[in-house]
Amino acid sequence: MVKTPELRSVPELIAHKRDGGALSDAELRSLVNRYATGELPDYQMAALAMAIYFRGMTPAETTAYTLAMRDSGRVMDLSKIPGKKIDKHSTGGVGDKISLSLAPIVAACGVPVPMMAGRGLGHTGGTLDKLEAIPGFHVDLTPKQFAQQLATLGCAIIGQTADLAPADKRLYALRDVTATIESIPLITGSILSKKLAEGLDGLVMDVKVGRGAFMKNVDDARVLAKSLVRVGRQAGKDVRALLTRMDDPLGLMIGNALEVRESFLTLRGEGPADLLECTLALGSEMLQMGGVAKSRAEAHRRLLRAMRDGSAASLMERMIAAQGGDKRVVAEPDRLPAAKVRIPITAPKGGTVQQIDALELGLTGVALGAGRTQTDDVVDPRVGIELAAVVGDRVAAGAPLAYLHVNERRGHGRHVARVRDAFTLGARAVSLPPLVIERITR
Repeated sequence: MVKTPELRSVPELIAHKRDGGALSDAELRSLVNRYATGELPDYQMAALAMAIYFRGMTPAETTAYTLAMRDSGRVMDLSKIPGKKIDKHSTGGVGDKISLSLAPIVAACGVPVPMMAGRGLGHTGGTLDKLEAIPGFHVDLTPKQFAQQLATLGCAIIGQTADLAPADKRLYALRDVTATIESIPLITGSILSKKLAEGLDGLVMDVKVGRGAFMKNVDDARVLAKSLVRVGRQAGKDVRALLTRMDDPLGLMIGNALEVRESFLTLRGEGPADLLECTLALGSEMLQMGGVAKSRAEAHRRLLRAMRDGSAASLMERMIAAQGGDKRVVAEPDRLPAAKVRIPITAPKGGTVQQIDALELGLTGVALGAGRTQTDDVVDPRVGIELAAVVGDRVAAGAPLAYLHVNERRGHGRHVARVRDAFTLGARAVSLPPLVIERITR
């Protein structure tokens, strides 16, 4: 007698997915709920994640899995807060600190931004790790505190609480250490389960593409973006996606406190051009979705005004203070933690910077202590890499390409060599392609 799907054991379900079969809504919901409560052990969930990594999921499975992850805990209701609540999420990149400045800039323009962020994953940094580089800042607000701060200030950035998408909270850390990060169904479920649990009305996705991203080519990134848009819309939310380049790092800083410092420049419309470009692109989508701007040009004007008149920086100060942090760091970034030593890494020859390997720099940052190789690793907010040259720059032999920010001078020979080798120098002039590759709305 053939067992009905509801009666199959966990090993049978894992084997079924391993062999290319599809799991039913009831099976996926059962697996997710049992994992959220601890009944399903990590080793079985890791096996299932690996099976999904290799075999994928159908669109119907991906939607069912995402909604099961969302429903594994509480789903917030923010409907009493006026306005459309719009969030942004990035699939992760090296030097990607956009969320830190984007949330207060958009909120200063009148669109509430409820943001549930994550920690570093693989070679990419995490928004929560960056925020915790701010002295006193805490990301563990309760859902009630989160809603109150959103109603009062217009923005809040928090980590997952125990009762919001708890299955994803466990699986997110497991994927990081079991080489199952780069799976479109798992990425879709992880991102959207948290976002849908926030109680938002709309979401703008920044899907990174290139050497330093999880999606290495445009075709794969487009598939992920469409998966996110499709599942989000099936859940009744306005979801849009931008594909953006991530072959070389975003901005000049890699490392938690360093990236916080750089994000404060963006709050004022200053800092690296690529950071400003990405902020304006994502922010303009959010303002239009939130109904406070009718066109991209109008949205750009409003965003730039919020940066230049100080309202975005002021809102950032209030958000930091509300979450227990030292708001003085916005105007006085030297109050942020800093490494003791700054080691220059020089060009072995003269030439034009042809490319910078973002992946190598991201991995070097992790090796320095700015990220994790195990779930319980402690991140050092002080360490990181500062770029002194970017793609297209002319450098002379012996000129600095980058600096290591570390706590002791000795023992970093391999890190220096790795960063130097991440730079490709040549004779030809280089012009960068557009940062935004494609916009996906359906």
